[in-house]
Amino acid sequence: MLIRYKKTFEKIAMGLLSFMPNEKDLKKLQQTMKNYETDDSWHLFLWKDEDIIGLIGVTFHDDQSYEIQHISVNPSHRKQGIGKKMVQAVKEIYPGKSILSNQLTEAFINKCENE
Repeated sequence: MLIRYKKTFEKIAMGLLSFMPNEKDLKKLQQTMKNYETDDSWHLFLWKDEDIIGLIGVTFHDDQSYEIQHISVNPSHRKQGIGKKMVQAVKEIYPGKSILSNQLTEAFINKCENE
């Protein structure tokens, strides 16, 4: 189940974000979290089964599209389709909008789109 990020989930969100290759540096990671907390065009969601095991972050460029900035799943829960479920859940939250990707998320998003 996809849930909206809240400040109380900050540590788990930072832990999941740190699995992204461009978020290894602590200062960069803290800046990314600040963007999700303060910028209205940045939206962060967490995937919760029994525990929070994944996250997906999107940014809006305009009214017609959003970019998947971050997608991360706890390594012990990978290869179970959770990433694909998160992408599908975001599509349901923002129907009719185009999905964009960045260098880090492009291959995964294309895989989701082609299955």
